[in-house]
Amino acid sequence: MDNTEAPSSPLVLEFKEDAALTEMMRLRVSTLQRLGRKRQDGERLLLPHEAVYRLDFPTQELKFSRWYLSLTAYGRVTITGICQHWTPDLTNLMTRQLLEPNGTFWRNADDPKDSLLKWLEADMQEFGERIAELAKVRKVMYFLFAFKDGAEAANLSCAVEFTPDK
Repeated sequence: MDNTEAPSSPLVLEFKEDAALTEMMRLRVSTLQRLGRKRQDGERLLLPHEAVYRLDFPTQELKFSRWYLSLTAYGRVTITGICQHWTPDLTNLMTRQLLEPNGTFWRNADDPKDSLLKWLEADMQEFGERIAELAKVRKVMYFLFAFKDGAEAANLSCAVEFTPDK
């Protein structure tokens, strides 16, 4: 009898924009501006070039494998994880809830269209491992995506691959 286990098939999870949460965060900013109020001490307000994305975890025991990133134009995308179960209808996002490191990848305007994306490999590896660690205690995780230097959500495809950790 062979006791070796078959390799587990990878699980690829795509980041999905959460339009409702993004809109709720934008309303917070506009309400503060309209009322002439300032943000709470330590509060993190959504910037115009940012949007909220989410990952839904169908299982909690995961090991990070790799990133799948595609940016069909030039620009820079920064992904910042939010470490708390955070719901803007109940609580404001606080800067202490943001994970380090964040994931940043880019293509410069003078790079050929078919050139590979650039990223800081050690940060992206650590970021993926942090996501897998937090997946052990939650079924959903939220992220702030910042689009800079010409990057747009319509030109982005972003997913992360995990293997079951059993």
